[in-house]
Amino acid sequence: MKLARTSPDPGPVEIVVSHNTNWLPLKRIPGYAEVSRIADLVEGGDLRALAEAVERHGDDLPPVGFDPATSSPVADRAADIWGAGLNYLRHSEDLAAQQPTSGPGSYLRPGGCLIGNKDHIELPDQSERVTAEAELGLVIGTACKNVKRDEWRSVVAGVTCVLDMTAEDAIRENPRHIPWAKGFDTFCSVGPVLVTLDEFPDGFDAVRISTVLNGETVASATPAAMKYGLGHLVEYFTAGRVLAPGTVLCTGTPGAAVINPGDTVQSVVEGVGTLTHPVR
Repeated sequence: MKLARTSPDPGPVEIVVSHNTNWLPLKRIPGYAEVSRIADLVEGGDLRALAEAVERHGDDLPPVGFDPATSSPVADRAADIWGAGLNYLRHSEDLAAQQPTSGPGSYLRPGGCLIGNKDHIELPDQSERVTAEAELGLVIGTACKNVKRDEWRSVVAGVTCVLDMTAEDAIRENPRHIPWAKGFDTFCSVGPVLVTLDEFPDGFDAVRISTVLNGETVASATPAAMKYGLGHLVEYFTAGRVLAPGTVLCTGTPGAAVINPGDTVQSVVEGVGTLTHPVR
């Protein structure tokens, strides 16, 4: 099952859910008329009730003309967005930095930097070298703390694509600048859809994640190449703290692309979707 949020232009943002090849408005499904946030929808970590309701009523509901290419962010602006740094060897080589050995690099970014699919990335005057990084995102589905790595699937509602921007010159000067370097307006895209875990019965080790610049693949890898796997990341980020439903865990990038005005950059995750953003 796939979930998404429609673009706010020209009307209000609404949640839509996939049914066969169509998209249905969530508010038309009995029992879900008042749900307006992805976080509220996934809370509890069990979306089977929604899937069953879609199967029961989906054929009787008129579909909507939703295009994931212009979707709103899957993440709510109030959601925490955690990130793992240098989780792929290729990206650590991009920065001429050693991969951390006691745990993944990490950061927490503000929701105000989120943009919808196809929105422009605005390069800030405060940086002369901005990079864009494709990542696989995990969306937390239930309030959780101290999750063991082999139980990570029990607290994750689904996966999504992430395009993560960084003022790279700032972190080359001092790695402690990471939160500042990632918090500029328009510096994060999460979407275009959330795909529930049941869509990946064989796991994620073969799911390819690619950073694409102007139609050319700059870097590409699968989670099998991560230093810290998905279960390890869930265990790490839930250690000693509660993560709320709707929290996004960005799991690291196979490699970054330097972006400039006039470029188009994409995050492509097989089986999930594509985020496309022009740069100015």
